[in-house]
Amino acid sequence: MSETEILFDLLREGVSPAHAVASCGRRLKEAGFEKINYEEIWNLKEGGKYYVNHHDTTLFAFTLPEKKEQLETEKKAPVIRIAAAHTDFPCLRIKPSADIRTNSYAQVNVEVYGGAILNTWLDRPLGIAGRVAVRSENPFVPEIKLFSSDKNLLTIPNLAIHMNREVNKGVELNKQTDMLPVMGLFGENEGETDYFLNFLAEELKVKKEDILDFELTVYCREQPEFIGGKDEFISSPRLDNLTSCAALVSAIIDAKRAEGMNLIALFDHEEIGSRSKQGAGSILLHDMLCRILENLGCGEVSRLLYQSMILSVDVAHGLHPNQAGKMDVTNKPVLGKGFCIKEASSQSYATDCEAIGAIQQICDGKKIPYQKFVNRSDMPGGGTLGSIASALLPVKTVDVGIPLLAMHSARELMGRSDQQALKDLAEAFFLA
Repeated sequence: MSETEILFDLLREGVSPAHAVASCGRRLKEAGFEKINYEEIWNLKEGGKYYVNHHDTTLFAFTLPEKKEQLETEKKAPVIRIAAAHTDFPCLRIKPSADIRTNSYAQVNVEVYGGAILNTWLDRPLGIAGRVAVRSENPFVPEIKLFSSDKNLLTIPNLAIHMNREVNKGVELNKQTDMLPVMGLFGENEGETDYFLNFLAEELKVKKEDILDFELTVYCREQPEFIGGKDEFISSPRLDNLTSCAALVSAIIDAKRAEGMNLIALFDHEEIGSRSKQGAGSILLHDMLCRILENLGCGEVSRLLYQSMILSVDVAHGLHPNQAGKMDVTNKPVLGKGFCIKEASSQSYATDCEAIGAIQQICDGKKIPYQKFVNRSDMPGGGTLGSIASALLPVKTVDVGIPLLAMHSARELMGRSDQQALKDLAEAFFLA
């Protein structure tokens, strides 16, 4: 399969962080990676390939050297190479006690997750996906069911221009009152109690009273599509950041390096700050590396940790043809011209010149196209997980990613060829 086909599969399947992790886990399993769990005793083997699913929404995968002594030999190149991305995306999340009845309309109470462009969610077919906790015999181990609707369930209708003549001058949407999706109509004799839970119980084939709680994402059900006279672009929901997840899984599968350790970390909760038990702001990455090295019987683990390098992979901003003035005056990445190396003197991107030099030499040697992104000096941009992860594991770090237009829209736009460039970079990083 081409990298574009692999990406399309993940975009269709990864309709919630849990579904994205499940999809990536299936690919790793099919490629011969062995699943292990945090709470179990590990018996790692030299030359082994493993993956870990953490709370369903964060995933690690790693490959080990043929001989553990290869990790303990001091080398000029990092023997431990880490690439990180995130599984979550801006969206709407369903609140508990979700039912709202407005006259005969059945609506669902939601909250905004991350920095979504709210008006792009209006008038689109929306689905529901995520995790549901169901009653079990052991109260400490509820049964967790993954759910994804197989049809269009919701929509958030715009207000007609006849009722808002100023709409084309811009409208501020209230997150509580304007973003409530419509799910259906009540019949004349139909009660209003537990409309949503009744639906969920029927879909899951469980008793309504056995549903304990849920983490459910309202997602855009539109499909990824090629756009352009020569199919130069890809338009799709969830490009931020499933492009990176797809590329990193491909890279760790294809990069067969016998003399060192490769590891990918696909974290949840980047869009809300990363500081959670599933996020890059936790001890997860540091703890994972220590446990691997200790299990292999490596000596002086703390020294080995500093023989690492991190590739933080998240999307970047591309030059907007209608808003060229929003881009930096000399650094103007364009869709389809390669991935971006992201720099910021504020260290919102964790890149420094030494680490950039290493990545540029890798790309130049492999003829992998790349560009550089820097924010306008009067327009501070967002950050990503690289600066957070590298504060907890202080090693050389580079922030990179595919340039997008309409980032954080319900539907985003990228250059078709950039996915291959990103995958090629990650694989070359693991192999160089």
